[in-house]
Amino acid sequence: MARLECARCGRPVRLCLCALIPSLDNRTRVLLLQHPDETRHALNTGRFVSLGLCKADLWVGETFPALAELIAEHRALLLFPGAAAISTTDLAIDHQDDAKERLLIVPDGTWKKARKLLYLNPVLEGLPRVVVPDGPPGRYRLRKAPSTQALSTIEAVVRTLNALEPPASFDELLAPFEALIASQIAEMGEATYQRNYSGRES
Repeated sequence: MARLECARCGRPVRLCLCALIPSLDNRTRVLLLQHPDETRHALNTGRFVSLGLCKADLWVGETFPALAELIAEHRALLLFPGAAAISTTDLAIDHQDDAKERLLIVPDGTWKKARKLLYLNPVLEGLPRVVVPDGPPGRYRLRKAPSTQALSTIEAVVRTLNALEPPASFDELLAPFEALIASQIAEMGEATYQRNYSGRES
């Protein structure tokens, strides 16, 4: 029998997380460019970003023909590390009288897939790059990451928007993410979780 899924959050109906997804006003428009492989991942946090922010879009694919036109209409920033990247905390004081709306473009996928998205969409290479400001260790407890500073897409977006738009807080966006992590741990069992993932948090 096919598993019934919620059409909105994509979770099994019995584990629907829609009640935890907020509707938060954000001045900076967010565009997630999601690699197709990420859509099949059980911990697809980019979807929660697009559902929880009033000004957010989720594009799935590897190439995006409409990207150049969208970038031309906005003050676009790329959330991705690079030699000339600056911290989003340095952009907190913005020129609000600018005629163009600010757009934060977020590649969503593994580092390898995210780099592929940049390679396949050359228009991204010329954008100013920003990096997530330092903060507490990531809460993505079900992926083995190279360091405790590695973040899920939703954590990176929340931390970035918190830095860009003070005193607003976007922490509420993490509620479905935390519930998803907890349900995944419950399904696998505490013993399995401890054996495979314990020790990642500090």
